[in-house]
Amino acid sequence: MKIAIIKYNAGNIFSVENALKRIGREAVVTDNPDVIRAADKVIFPGVGEAGTTMKYLRERGLDKLICSLRQPTLGICIGLQLMCKHSEEGNTECLGIFDESVKRFQSKNYKVPHMGWNTVQHKGSPLFAELEKEPYVYYVHSYFAEVGAHTIAATDYAQTFSAALHKDNFYAVQFHPEKSAWVGEQILKNFLCLPNV
Repeated sequence: MKIAIIKYNAGNIFSVENALKRIGREAVVTDNPDVIRAADKVIFPGVGEAGTTMKYLRERGLDKLICSLRQPTLGICIGLQLMCKHSEEGNTECLGIFDESVKRFQSKNYKVPHMGWNTVQHKGSPLFAELEKEPYVYYVHSYFAEVGAHTIAATDYAQTFSAALHKDNFYAVQFHPEKSAWVGEQILKNFLCLPNV
């Protein structure tokens, strides 16, 4: 199986590569369009700021490339946010794969960023196969996708937000599976088992 991790100006990409190695999978970290298109599975991870990251993607044509992918593709953290239609962070127009919008946490009673372990309530998506109904995962984020038509899992922190989204061949999670111990490893395994269409 060929696994491509999209390389761009975001942090935490190599943590995902190491997480895949822990479950016995090798991946290539690349921004080469031909290599990405030829992969069986694509992962779009990262930590960063929406506006500058979208600018980087557009300058290199990676925005159109990501939207054109037909194999299972997984966004992680800012990957999820950039796959939505708009982010309040820098008033940024994003990829628009998902209709949901990205907002900043606004709460006097909760710390921002949301950092640490929290439960996920999922709806039985194949991405969460073999997991209990409310597994714990690890978060680090100040922005979140609203709950909408593509929400397949949610978390409560200050309010309910999308923990995971799904549309066609595109999946995305706000939390960090690479930092979520055995639960995160199972989610990565589940993603890699998704059928190519």
